[in-house]
Amino acid sequence: MNCTPYPSPNPHVRLYLVCYESAGLLVKGFLAEPADHECYDGLLYLRGGIKGIGMVRPARIAEFASEGFIVFAPFYRGNRGGEGNEDFAGDDREDAFCAFDWLEKHPRIRNSRVHVFGFSRGGVMAILTAIHRPAASMVTWGGVSDMVLTYEERKDMRRMMKRVIGGTPQKVPEQYEWRTPLEEAGSIKAPVLIIHGRLDQNVSIEHAHRLKRAVPHAETMYLDEHGHYIPPAVNRQIVGYIAQWMKGD
Repeated sequence: MNCTPYPSPNPHVRLYLVCYESAGLLVKGFLAEPADHECYDGLLYLRGGIKGIGMVRPARIAEFASEGFIVFAPFYRGNRGGEGNEDFAGDDREDAFCAFDWLEKHPRIRNSRVHVFGFSRGGVMAILTAIHRPAASMVTWGGVSDMVLTYEERKDMRRMMKRVIGGTPQKVPEQYEWRTPLEEAGSIKAPVLIIHGRLDQNVSIEHAHRLKRAVPHAETMYLDEHGHYIPPAVNRQIVGYIAQWMKGD
């Protein structure tokens, strides 16, 4: 386990490149902390995409850290020099679980409170983590909840999914079922917030509807005029809202 200082885009946020252990593999990620000595809630930021697509951006996690969180964002195994191979919410879910455990023990985390946030593919990682770890709250934003639905909707991703997962949903249904945590999502007791653009063509809003049905106590924020990516001004407003919601303000 080691933390190396990394150039921060925000003078009020310290950024580190972290190497941590996940199921016997050394995996890397970014840690962002407010540049003071106070204690804060933790935020596990689970990125979208795969490999270089959707990679964690320092500015993004610094944005959340500046709202008063200690943020840890794993790159997932096999990325940026980490060991192993990313497998799209398969065994690489351990990277999220172990990152949660690491963050929970951070000396500046207040009362071991760690929130979980997932964007896009990170949505399914967030659901899995909230099922298996004591999350203070969970937020998915444009998040995947059903891997079969992803395969059906994203023709451009089918080749990758067949290679990484081992075949089509018809050929290896158990692999897609394992990566679709909706049946277990009802066990999540933490507060849940689902944010989704109604015009999202990368991850359809049906993913949000299915998660809402699985977690009836979830709150929803459906963005009528937006898709998968949000204009910067609107994004800042939503990040501020998420921060207040997580803190219970």
